[in-house]
Formats: sequence, C-alpha cells, structure tokens
Amino acid sequence: MSQMHKKSVEELMECLKVAEQLAQLSLAPVVSCSRRGKKSFLQQTIESRDDAKAPTPYVPPKQLLLYLVRMGSFTSKPQVASSAGQDDSVQPPVGASHDEILEWVRGHLVKLPPQLQRHYRHTPGPSLSSLHTSTAPPAATFRLMQWNVLAQALGAHADNFVMCPKEALCWDTRRFRILEEILVHQPDIVCLQEVDHFSLLERVLGSQGYEGFFVPKPDSPCIYVPENSGPDGCALFYRTAKFKLIEQHSRILEVWRVQSNQVALLVTLRERQSQREFTVLTTHLKAKQGALLASLRNEQGKDLLEFLEQHRGGRPAVLCGDLNAEPSEPVYATLTQAPSLALSSAYATVNNGEEPPYSTWKIRGNGESKHNIDYVLYTSEGSSVLQVLGSLDHPSEEALGPGRAPSLAYPSDHFSLVCDFALPELSDDAQEERNHRSR
Repeated sequence: MSQMHKKSVEELMECLKVAEQLAQLSLAPVVSCSRRGKKSFLQQTIESRDDAKAPTPYVPPKQLLLYLVRMGSFTSKPQVASSAGQDDSVQPPVGASHDEILEWVRGHLVKLPPQLQRHYRHTPGPSLSSLHTSTAPPAATFRLMQWNVLAQALGAHADNFVMCPKEALCWDTRRFRILEEILVHQPDIVCLQEVDHFSLLERVLGSQGYEGFFVPKPDSPCIYVPENSGPDGCALFYRTAKFKLIEQHSRILEVWRVQSNQVALLVTLRERQSQREFTVLTTHLKAKQGALLASLRNEQGKDLLEFLEQHRGGRPAVLCGDLNAEPSEPVYATLTQAPSLALSSAYATVNNGEEPPYSTWKIRGNGESKHNIDYVLYTSEGSSVLQVLGSLDHPSEEALGPGRAPSLAYPSDHFSLVCDFALPELSDDAQEERNHRSR
C-alpha cells in the first residue's frame, strides 16, 4: 500500500470515528460534555450549536455518505463474474399438486434432520367471527410470510458461520430446505430478502400458482464473492388465484437525497372474492451496528414511508422486511409512530405488545449474535385497519441446538415470520365503486 493511499484510509477511518460520535449525539435526547483539557473537534462542534440540549440530526458529508451506502459491498475487491448459475437443472414435476410438490422437495432432504418444529399462536381478543355481522360475507383473510432466506454466496463464502456444518451450507440441499419452509406454511404472499436464486423460486412457486417479482440491490455484496449467482435482492410472490395484481413498483431507497444500496418492492393486490384491495411493501435495510448506521437506517425508514404513502391510496397496508434494527432503534419508532400512517407490529400484537426476543440467532467468528430485527408491520387504525389473527412462533433455543442457525435443520440465519390477517369490510360506497370498475 502506498503512503498516499495509507494516509487516505487513515483519514477516512478518523472521519468515521468523528461521524459516529456526532451521530450518537444527534440520537441522544440530551447532550452532555464534561471533559476537561483541550477541546476536541467533537466538543467544539457541540458547543457551536445554538441549543446543545436539542441536537439537530447529523448529516454525514457526501464523500463519507457515499462510502457508507456501499459499506459491506466489499468495494476493495474486484467484481467476480457469476458462475454458479440459476439452478436450470432443477425442474419441478409438471402439474404437481401442493402435496406432490412438497413430497418432491422432501425427497431431496431424506438424509437431513426433520424440519424444525414451530408453534402457531392466536391473537388474544376477538375471533374472526366478530369481524363481520351475520348478514355480511366472511372477512377476507390471507397468510403472509416474511423471510430473509440468506443469500447463498454470502452464507457459503462470507458470513463465517463457525458452528454451522459445511454441508448445511451446500446449495444442492439448502435450496430444498428453503422451498420446504415456504411450501409447508402455504402463504398467500411471500416476501423475501437476500434472494440470489430468483429463477429457481419463480419456477417452483410458479408451478403452484404464484407470480413473483424481483428487484436486485444496485451494488450487491454477492457479486464480489466467488461462485456467485448474481446480485441478491428482494422478491415478492402472490397467489394469482386469490389476488389480482393492481400495480407493482420498486425503489432504490434514498438517504439524505443520495441513493443507497437498499431497495424496496411494492404491490397492490385485490382479493378476488371480496374485491378488497391492500398494499404490501417489502425491504431490506442497511446492516451493521452503530449510531451512524442507525441514523442511515432511520433515513431509509422515512423514505419507505413516503414510498408507501405515494402508492397505497388509503388502502390497508403491510410493510415487512429485515430492518436490521432492534425495536430500540430510531427507525422502529419512525415506522410505528408516523402521524400519517398507523403501523403496528403483527408479532407484538399477538404477544401482548412485546416483540419476540429474537428473529435471527447465529454464531460467527466474532461471537454469538441474537437479535430481533425482522418485522411485519400493518395498518392498525382507521378505515384501513387490518386484523392480525395469529402468527408462527420462532424456533426455541432447545429446538435450534448449540449451533443455532443456519443448520442442517434450518437453511437461514433468520427465521421466517408467518402471519394471518383479515381485511376490513368495504363501505357501501367503496363496494359500489369497485363493482363499477370491475364491470
């Protein structure tokens, strides 16, 4: 490394340290500075503010911001041409029923442990029957799955799962464990992150009546990894027999007016029997810990809300994804306390207001990581309210075993979130308008 390059790296690292401190202050409710001696740049910055007790949000300089939005994409390495392919040799049986396709999938897993056992939990309070009168049609319901499936390129070559057996990360079997998880729970809508084998999912799920969309990250970390299958991104599938697609949109999320490396995918669907419409948005926010990255995620959350409000048109909505943020982070409050959009957590609703203790549990070279960072949020107030009927509990510590996840019994380091919802009834005016449009 040349002296000039070394100096540039050192300056960048120093800039990151200062930026992290400033971000911590901007997120803190009260700023306190009691250090003695020579004032640092950080102290001078604090004291220069008009109101030190109400810090303004910190905005990184553009050069640093451009580095942050690409952090994690292995930008010091050259891109590697895709070589692993998209599973063209894997073709589901033609015309297979759900049970037949599940049997075909499990035929590739006979040497592995059985699928992890999980329990379904019903929402406390009113039952589904209370959602409608005796003369009204039954409430339209749907099941949604939210899941970060773990990109194969990252899981096998970059994530350093030190307690995971090597064979558990072998794509020849892991792909069938992913398909098994989806097929067993039979969701009507499937929202996925870290998808780097979309063609396989589209082919197999398509045979079961799903239509899907995929939006890749602009600079996916997968494309810097050997034996990759192209970029990872977000995918969304829905049952065409149950829903009619009204519109579909995607977006590269922005932070402080700069495009980030994260994306969002949105669809508006009409439930065919009831003619009720709703919007679903899925995303995967920036990873890594620290105040600076928490601030960046918060900006992504604000952009998500604008994107959702731009397209939902007052309809009920679900916003789900891997937010890479604990409930204590600002982005959680930004999404669940927005004055224009009342979003609540489905899992917290089912669990008497408490989020689960974890949605990901893994062991890497730098230690054990157990966090709740995956969510299903839904409109919970006003005319666009959805009702959560229940959700699938995460695997227990005992079921996971000492190696946690991924494992031979579970294919990802994140656990799928499965929720059942009931759509609100249409008003007479809305029903008449829908009937007129469908003629």
